[in-house]
Amino acid sequence: MIIEKIYDLLEKELVVALGCTEPVAIALASATAKQYVDGEVTGISVKASGNVIKNALSVGIPGMNHTGIDFTAALGVIAGDPAKELRVLEGVTKKDEDHAISLVREDVVSVSTATGTEKLYIEVELKSQTDQAVVIISGDHTNVSYISQNGKVLVDQSKQSSSSSPANDPFPELSIENLYSFISDVPLDRLDLVKRSVELNSAICEEGLANEYGLKVGKTLYDQTKKGILSDDLATYSMALSAAGSDARMAGSTMPVMANSGSGNQGIAVTMPVVAAAEKLGVSEEKMLRAVTLSHLLSIYMKSKFGRLSALCGVTVAGASASAAITYLLDDNLDKMKAAIQNTLGNVSGMVCDGAKAGCAMKVATCSSAAVQSAILASNGLCIPSTNGFIEEDVEQTIENFCRLGNETSSTTDSVLLDMMVNKQR
Repeated sequence: MIIEKIYDLLEKELVVALGCTEPVAIALASATAKQYVDGEVTGISVKASGNVIKNALSVGIPGMNHTGIDFTAALGVIAGDPAKELRVLEGVTKKDEDHAISLVREDVVSVSTATGTEKLYIEVELKSQTDQAVVIISGDHTNVSYISQNGKVLVDQSKQSSSSSPANDPFPELSIENLYSFISDVPLDRLDLVKRSVELNSAICEEGLANEYGLKVGKTLYDQTKKGILSDDLATYSMALSAAGSDARMAGSTMPVMANSGSGNQGIAVTMPVVAAAEKLGVSEEKMLRAVTLSHLLSIYMKSKFGRLSALCGVTVAGASASAAITYLLDDNLDKMKAAIQNTLGNVSGMVCDGAKAGCAMKVATCSSAAVQSAILASNGLCIPSTNGFIEEDVEQTIENFCRLGNETSSTTDSVLLDMMVNKQR
């Protein structure tokens, strides 16, 4: 029974996404609302949680030159296809972009911060001369929890507990041990989705290495290895390859990625350090796929406790997951894999999330490097002791402490960060 639940987790949490998932979710909400409004839209009101606003404020939109929550909401109304969910903006054109910008400049769109404690919350209200519609997405980037048309409620799941809530652990019986058992025994023909994640995420990373996107973190690191300034070792290659994908994605590449737990960057960061390590170590495709599966599952497992969005950077979770998977490639020993998680969480635990933007590629590089370092230490029998900080003897308790750190400090940290972001001096 638990094996089928793990398959279900992979199916649910590995989703193809085009663009950063917070602005995409805003576009999905507005595109969904447009289905219930006839005629020309005369008003677009967006209310979003602080966590969503952080991530949607300035990140690139696939194929577009403009950014912003107001622009993204307008683009969803004009050209979004809600049936495509996280690929809602697939195929948007320059003409669509110009139309969306005209709506923004005509003050058709308003944006405000939603009240309440929901971390992933988007409410879009559309008005035309004849109709009014409200759509709410909450808990999950594709979870349309409320729809009303002209005051008539059509969908209302708002009273149900949010899937983004750390307390709503869908499979409390999961453990690192049974995830490890799963990846050790699972037939390869059941891992097509994981294989697809490797293919998609490898493609955007190669795109980032070959072309100039965003801060060019990955490309710059990679180019320095060719010049002999940096060594072409496992750590540098892992950093360069993973960061290059984030560079491309944050800059608005039109290439899709396989997201993990609602995050494309997390999808890249759980996949590509492991792929890089497998390539450097010369392991078989089978062992690489089992390792990537472990990385995906560990990240899903930790994020079920950590929450979809947090004041802490989610790539820290990805780094810890990738570290265990790299340790699996180096030394197939469960205790050492647990030590790798301990090492990574003890290293990068304080990294805050200050929104989705070009600089995320540097955080991806940092956590990829930490994953390799932690794996090498763990494979040599070294682990941060339980006398240090929040690290416990039991890795499961360390994970609980880490998630508590993110959840219990989120509200204050998020409000301070958001204030800094929106009120910075220009």
